[in-house]
Amino acid sequence: MATSQHDGADGQLTRHVYTLIKTHRYLEASEILDEKLTLYPKSRPALSLSAFCYYHLQCFEMAAEQYEILQENYPDVDEYRLYYAHCLYKSGAYQDATKASFMLDQPSMNSKVLQLQAGIKFAEGDYPACRTLVEQCPQDSMDTEINLGCLALKEKKYEEACEIFHRALEVVGKVPDVSYNLALSYYYLQQEPAAVKHLANVIETAIQNYPELSIGLGTEGIESRTVENTLQLHESAVIEAFNLKAAILWLGKNFTGARECLTDLPPRHDEDLDPVSLHNSALSNMEEKPAEGFEKLQFLLQQDNFPPETFGNLLLLYCKYGYYNAAADVLAENTTLQYKLLSPFLLEFLETLISQDTSKEEAFRRYDEMAVDLAEQLRRFTKKVQESRGNRDDDSAKKAIQEYDECMEKEHKKCLEEKFMPVLMHQAKIYWDMQNYPALEKIFRKSVDKCNDQEAWKLNVAHTLFMQDNKYKEAINFYEPIVKKHFEELLSVSAIVLANLCVSYIMTSHNEEAEELMRRIEKEEEQIAYEHPDRKLYHLCIVNLVIGTLYCAKGNYEFGISRVMKSLEPYSRKLGTDTWYYTKRCFLSLLESMSKQMVFLPDSVIRDVLAFFSHIETHGLKVPVVVEAPLTVEPMHKGRNTVTYEVRFLRHLFVTISGL
Repeated sequence: MATSQHDGADGQLTRHVYTLIKTHRYLEASEILDEKLTLYPKSRPALSLSAFCYYHLQCFEMAAEQYEILQENYPDVDEYRLYYAHCLYKSGAYQDATKASFMLDQPSMNSKVLQLQAGIKFAEGDYPACRTLVEQCPQDSMDTEINLGCLALKEKKYEEACEIFHRALEVVGKVPDVSYNLALSYYYLQQEPAAVKHLANVIETAIQNYPELSIGLGTEGIESRTVENTLQLHESAVIEAFNLKAAILWLGKNFTGARECLTDLPPRHDEDLDPVSLHNSALSNMEEKPAEGFEKLQFLLQQDNFPPETFGNLLLLYCKYGYYNAAADVLAENTTLQYKLLSPFLLEFLETLISQDTSKEEAFRRYDEMAVDLAEQLRRFTKKVQESRGNRDDDSAKKAIQEYDECMEKEHKKCLEEKFMPVLMHQAKIYWDMQNYPALEKIFRKSVDKCNDQEAWKLNVAHTLFMQDNKYKEAINFYEPIVKKHFEELLSVSAIVLANLCVSYIMTSHNEEAEELMRRIEKEEEQIAYEHPDRKLYHLCIVNLVIGTLYCAKGNYEFGISRVMKSLEPYSRKLGTDTWYYTKRCFLSLLESMSKQMVFLPDSVIRDVLAFFSHIETHGLKVPVVVEAPLTVEPMHKGRNTVTYEVRFLRHLFVTISGL
């Protein structure tokens, strides 16, 4: 009787485990099976099901351990040896997987063994050996065709890869990984619309077939259960699709769209994120969470399978935030990666950027040499295009020449935007920091023939002219086209650009244009404030602050300070770290002039200033004076790093100097 009850309990447990597996609840099933294996460590059903669950959970090391026990206890079952080798391959133990695959000598398994060995060589980056093995596989198999497409993709034969994947889709239908590889091929061919189209197919298929993945709920702010790294998640290819789509949007300067792509991903814990998602998450949130971004990139660099872009991006971000010593240390500690993952240009650029911290003269010289070399490259690209356009007499060659022109123009654009412009701007920044604006203007004039259609170049020329005081009219000529280009969305233009244009209008007696521009800004801010009441808007505030600063610099403190104080109303929406920086500069300048008895303010203005300080004290308690650097070892004192603390000090100085 007791035996009968025991058998009944076992039967119920078996049914429960199979039900969990059928509903893809592999984690729960594996926990039950692990308990069973503590009692019966060599149970074939428990070991087999446990290995199956771990495989679907992408825990390939654990699955390999179970299959190793199975193949030792059941050597006649060839499938266990094949599964064992496959799990070793999936876990990244390529040498062990290769050894295990050589033990599979049954003729019936020859095709599967060849595919496994080809996959191992592909993962190791040995593409010639991989091709040799793939070509030994059955040529009428669609798997062989798809594998050849993957090889063409890795060998940078993107058009060939597109053709293969298109043929495969016609036969097998919308298989996610095939559609993704086709999208990737189009991406490398710089045909982004076609790439996005096929990525949309992958995402739509995943939403329909895998509703449990909670795709898109994160962007909508809907709480959902986190997803495990299951085989279903892998087979959906949705992780790869969203990351590639985010990359396309990011390169197209659609940063908001790129971030939304990453929040559309199935929700996972940080420790479950794949390397590419972790890398993209770090980059996309760098502005808001730089410390967290650095931590993620540093963690990735210590792993064996980090994305190749991690190394260069970490170095560039260190330099962007002024951590030149950290960048130098990373370069010194990873000498082999320098030449493996960085292009010769990027390595030279980074070394020059790092040297700028210790020797600006040496950095300027190196930038100059790089600029000369890149200018020569641009000249050669232009010459090739002009020569090809002059040889279009033969109709049969026109199409080929047109394709060649397009290729050369793309290379010219890439060289200009990704190499020449960064070098030029970093070289110019050396003179900017020295406030040597005439020398800076000469640098920009030398590059006018190459960069006159680049908005970043025009903007920096405008800033340079503006800073020379006597060239406001010339500055307007550069600022105006940029602002008019975005006239329907003025708030998409940097606030300092709008402010400088307004000041330039005022200084050249074009007050009506300045007032019209300010009215336009005010109207846009009011519209956004109506739609998003909690959003802080600083554009009009900064414009008024810069104008107020101009009047203070000219000695008209009464009007200038009044304008500055008015610009911060309402304080709850206008007071911020940047606006306070401009504000306090004006008051410090005023206090200096008052202490020298060069300025005397009417009593009414003094009362307004004291009232203004009281308002700022009330609203500035949670506004930081300085945004701390992301890798700060000793954090600033929270009580002193507030606008409230500084305005109290300013009020004390003002009362003392005023003799109140």
